[in-house]
Amino acid sequence: MKTAKRVAIIGAGASGLTSVKCCLDEGLQPTCFERSNDIGGLWNYQENSSNEHPGIYKTLIINTSKEMMCFSDFPIPDDYPNYMHHSKILRYFRAYAENFNLMKYIRLKTNVCNIMKEQDFSSNGQWKVTTKDEDGNIETSVYDAVMICTGHHCYPHIPLDSFPGITSFKGRYIHSKEYKDPQSFEGKNVVVIGIGNSGGDIAVEMSQTAKQVFLSTRRGSWVLNRVGNQGFPGDMVFNRRSSQLLKDLIPQSILKWFSEQSLNKRFNHINYGLQPGHSIFSQHPMVNDDLPNRIISGRVLVKPNVKSFTETTAIFDDGSVEDIDCVVFATGYTFSYPFLDESVVKVEKNQVDLYKLVFPPAMTHPTLCIIGLIQPLGAIMPLSELQARWATRVFKGDVKLPSTADMIADIMAKKEKMSNRYVKSQRHTIQVDYVAYADELANLIGARPNLKKLALRDPRLAYHVFFGPCTPYQYRLEGPRSWGKAREAVLTTWDRAIRPTKTRTLVQHRSDIPIPLFFNLLAFLLAICAILYFF
Repeated sequence: MKTAKRVAIIGAGASGLTSVKCCLDEGLQPTCFERSNDIGGLWNYQENSSNEHPGIYKTLIINTSKEMMCFSDFPIPDDYPNYMHHSKILRYFRAYAENFNLMKYIRLKTNVCNIMKEQDFSSNGQWKVTTKDEDGNIETSVYDAVMICTGHHCYPHIPLDSFPGITSFKGRYIHSKEYKDPQSFEGKNVVVIGIGNSGGDIAVEMSQTAKQVFLSTRRGSWVLNRVGNQGFPGDMVFNRRSSQLLKDLIPQSILKWFSEQSLNKRFNHINYGLQPGHSIFSQHPMVNDDLPNRIISGRVLVKPNVKSFTETTAIFDDGSVEDIDCVVFATGYTFSYPFLDESVVKVEKNQVDLYKLVFPPAMTHPTLCIIGLIQPLGAIMPLSELQARWATRVFKGDVKLPSTADMIADIMAKKEKMSNRYVKSQRHTIQVDYVAYADELANLIGARPNLKKLALRDPRLAYHVFFGPCTPYQYRLEGPRSWGKAREAVLTTWDRAIRPTKTRTLVQHRSDIPIPLFFNLLAFLLAICAILYFF
């Protein structure tokens, strides 16, 4: 009997957990190394985060909804809220690990010190992995493949050189990673530098206790809502195949105008000092429902970039000066792989060359990959799962990679496309479009839903797949490791989304029904026509 290939997995966060499961699904033998005391990665909240552990704050709520962020064969419980507190996310990960019996393959409190090619790598593609446990015991073992799942919230990026005078500032300054709660900022003037999701969330929360919060931004940002049309989760509304088709068909200028007009209907971004000079599609937007309320009430004041600091003040680019007690740098993270030689994977200013953002293109044997090194406008978890499903089938030999030249050409083409679309920033080096990237990965393993066949065989399901939210379950309808309950999960998606908000039962009258049956039937027929025409 042939011995199962051994796979080392680095990190037991969302990407690491699904990688363990995918290895088991494919008959591989995984060993996962996690340096902290528990699974969950970013979502394993710790009061005092070390430099080695990513930091989140006490009240953090995820900005992707449960139906869009779950693993494809393990729905999140019906009664969980659509947007979950970090404690519920960790509870879900633990349930996932327990359901699929993953914990016995995970070594907690074990740090990976070094990964290097085995002496005969050119013939066998194996790797030597050196680890150190909590007792200081060092162990080196040989593995047939390696999956690096350490994410991109690795090392805090604090560009002190860009802020003259910060070293002489007498107040306190921290990175957003160190922020836990607003109590220690009570009665203080605080400037938050950076307008990503963390910067927006922290500014909003601090404004409840601080004397004044200033939100400093160089470019501004478009702001999306968690709560979408009719109160549905926003990502369930815009991450759809039908929406992706419109993006591909409608000229970019028209789509840009329409999208920006829609956002400005909620609040005018110019009047609130937030509108950037670039297109909505040229920067990863902020997701925040509360920031406009804090701005209109004066609790948060939007300011331009900080030009410099004195001992007690911040001087902004517009010449205004504000007394400041504290500074929070919400300036993102850098990622790197110090345990891995640069000849394998080289990272420079968050730029890395990976085929489909997974495989280094120039290896003799494709036995090492990076999982979860992506920044979608949507959830990372289902995309990491698709990456892991593909990678494990590559390790087995069931799926072949293209030639090195073809992989490099694909990498360069995507880099050029990204450079033309996004403003230059370390934040936009690993950006992907959720639906397009998921379909691209699913194509590689034969798991992308075939809409033409579905339209003929199961029109109801085809309608939900095309017009409904692009949920992870769709990628278990067919192909390897399909899931028998995937169809039911797709058809009941909205039931699970609505249930946690419908905590007071109301009697629905005929006049309350939003769309007559005639229009439902018409939409149904149009859906079938669209699917048959475009796919």
